[in-house]
Amino acid sequence: MGILSLFSASRRSPQAINLASPQFKASPYDYYAKLRAESPIVRTTLPTGEPGWLISRYDDAVAVLKDERFVKDRANALTPAQLAREPWFRKLFRSLNHQMLSKDPPDHTRLRALVSQAFTPRLIEQMRDRIQALADELLEPIQARGRLDLIHDFALPLPSIVIAEMLGVPAKDRHAFHRWSTALLGAAQTKRHLFYAVPNVLQFMRYLRKLIAKRRAEPRNDLVSAMIQAEEAGDRLNPEELRAMTMLLLVAGHETTVNLIGNGMLALMQHPDQMEKLRRDPGLIRLAVEELLRFTCPVDFATDRLARQDVSMGGLTIPRGELVFVILTSANRDERQFPNPDKLDITREPNRHLAFGLGPHFCLGAPLARLEGQLAINTLLRRLPNLRLPVKPSELRWRRGLLLRGLQALPVEFDPTPSQFQYNQEPVTM
Repeated sequence: MGILSLFSASRRSPQAINLASPQFKASPYDYYAKLRAESPIVRTTLPTGEPGWLISRYDDAVAVLKDERFVKDRANALTPAQLAREPWFRKLFRSLNHQMLSKDPPDHTRLRALVSQAFTPRLIEQMRDRIQALADELLEPIQARGRLDLIHDFALPLPSIVIAEMLGVPAKDRHAFHRWSTALLGAAQTKRHLFYAVPNVLQFMRYLRKLIAKRRAEPRNDLVSAMIQAEEAGDRLNPEELRAMTMLLLVAGHETTVNLIGNGMLALMQHPDQMEKLRRDPGLIRLAVEELLRFTCPVDFATDRLARQDVSMGGLTIPRGELVFVILTSANRDERQFPNPDKLDITREPNRHLAFGLGPHFCLGAPLARLEGQLAINTLLRRLPNLRLPVKPSELRWRRGLLLRGLQALPVEFDPTPSQFQYNQEPVTM
């Protein structure tokens, strides 16, 4: 998104800050607290020249996420003149918008219904044994080493393999689709990163065309084959929608969980009392994951919405066609909603965080992300004794990009143990 010029409601002098930079991602909380206190609804100018608005308070975030006046489909918000003036990159990437995250009802309802049956809590719970076995397989060769990169060696491959298996994508290709998704998600930082994303997106689309063609010729028991069959059974999914939906599920199906595991484990290591409490009582994992979702918020910004008409909020008017971004990380630290919001409390109840969004676009993959996070974190604490951070937190590298907040790498050390391990744990309810 580049360097943003932020203007408060009182029109103070603009403050230049790069909300998508790794430096900002490392510690955004003081800045978000300042926004909530002084400029809870603030106008911003993107590097492309497009105007947009940032929403930082919890109540305003809830209002925007549920308000039908804020839409996802640009065609439902922009005037013909505004559509004609769209920047080049929006026209180039228009085919990526043929998926449920960029659509409004009834198209959103149709596309979501097509895949929702694969993500019900009941069906996701049936994947527990596979996810647990995969977590153990990833840690088995590492256990005797006494160190690992928690992102590269564990947090990234675990959800990547799971979503690849669900969709029918060869697990060996997970490195490629993560590289492409990284370029796509990082495009928002600067124009240079936007240009860099173009060839990666084109490669991603070529890959998906080939994958879909293979599944047409040889259907399997996977989600891509199921979507193809739904398309062929009736006019429910056109080829552009099929490619865009597959891309969305691949990207969203692993990126959030990578950050949940990585950010969550960093937070626990920085709060050893909470980590020890969870290690002693693994049954707290459900509450712990909800608190880690709130406290570390793997998704920093909700995907953009547009005002379909002039909307009055907080004494300001958001004009028709302008972009609106809800800062989930800020809403989840709002002192008006959460007592002691900057304190990590793995027994916090109630905990109505917005980490998965709200309203019609509430994250479809939330049950899967929760289960993966619960099993991954409990497995790490059980198998890696005396887990600790060998570097200063300020030395950690964060990923660039507006929407997500996650680590590039997370080196950790632990006391080496023999690699033979027998899994024996009571199931954790979701």
